[in-house]
Amino acid sequence: MRTMMGGFTDIRTGGWLDRILPGWAMPYAQLARLDRPIGWWLLLLPGWWSLALAAPNGPDLGLFFLFWLGAVAMRGAGCTLNDIVDRKYDGAVERTRGRPIPSGRVAVWQAALFMVLQLAIGAAALSSMNWLAVGLGVSILAIVVAYPFMKRITYWPQLFLGLNFNWGAMIAWAAVTDRIGLPAILLYLAGIAWTLHYDTIYAHQDKADDIEIGVKSTALRFGARSKHWISGFALATLAGIGLAFAVVGAGWPAYLALAALAGHFVWQIATWRMDDQADCLAKFKSNRDAGLIVLLGCLLAPIH
Repeated sequence: MRTMMGGFTDIRTGGWLDRILPGWAMPYAQLARLDRPIGWWLLLLPGWWSLALAAPNGPDLGLFFLFWLGAVAMRGAGCTLNDIVDRKYDGAVERTRGRPIPSGRVAVWQAALFMVLQLAIGAAALSSMNWLAVGLGVSILAIVVAYPFMKRITYWPQLFLGLNFNWGAMIAWAAVTDRIGLPAILLYLAGIAWTLHYDTIYAHQDKADDIEIGVKSTALRFGARSKHWISGFALATLAGIGLAFAVVGAGWPAYLALAALAGHFVWQIATWRMDDQADCLAKFKSNRDAGLIVLLGCLLAPIH
């Protein structure tokens, strides 16, 4: 989004949240990225894939709701933590300097309290599941906390994001079956590759600022060869999902969805303009549709 001064920003104004929330609440909605649902979609979908694939007699709608609630809350908490940790960097980056903390609309202590509230909601959703699912949910917290610091020490922070964002596939399988199954592991690995694909595209928005302030990303690591790398990640994603379908004995409609996903990836990569910030954001957001295609395949897996 372009500001009136011509700068590129990820702060949205004039949307539905502005119309329904009082002014004091908007900075907190922006901290939680409620104005940008793509993040919770990308966190949620691997869990929904696993819920659908683990329940051949039909998904548990109650679990679907709990995963949605947990995804929105935990994505918001993660974004709030990220904004607290990165507040100085965000103030130096064109796209992020208008965020609530660097712009001075929310104090750090207020953001921390808001993060605790969101974590409590996520914990309540998780605690409604079985003990294995709860244990798996708790076990990922160390990586969740470590992720905001990874861009300072490695060119692969997107890998750590993938480890976080796709863990829901493991939790979901455990919530349905009370065990960890091979299909869940395959979906998890496929999801990590998918995250490397879409978040490398996303990171190309900030590459000039990242070089200047000294933070790292796969966009900088891959540079002009980024399309080659994300093509490899797309193939790995397709392979992992295809193997998960094979392990559960999925019917042909699931593989038809997989073919549609392959077509979607071809379109993304072929038309992506890596030096165009707006196109990077649009291609990144299109991965919600990619994830929904996979979900359709998982829902159709029992149909022969």
